[in-house]
Amino acid sequence: MLVLITYDVNTETAASKNRLRKVAKQCMNYGQRVQNSVFECNMDVAKCRQVKAILEDLIDKSKDSLRFYYLGNNYKNKVEHVGAKPGFDVTETLIF
Repeated sequence: MLVLITYDVNTETAASKNRLRKVAKQCMNYGQRVQNSVFECNMDVAKCRQVKAILEDLIDKSKDSLRFYYLGNNYKNKVEHVGAKPGFDVTETLIF
């Protein structure tokens, strides 16, 4: 299923900037960055729970926030892109 993960991490202190980098790094491990704090992740329910737990452990819940949008398996007609940074099918093989 396609899951959209978004986050807002307070960056007023050095520790919070470090949290931001850790959250971004974890999100990059599981999906494609489509905006600065927005990732499209194609994963099953078990992997999604695992990623959610990892991210919840990283943030300061009194200052930061996470949002998970569960778009499911039929997401292609639910996502529209306009402008720069064209997207790609997250289910296709990537060659680096």
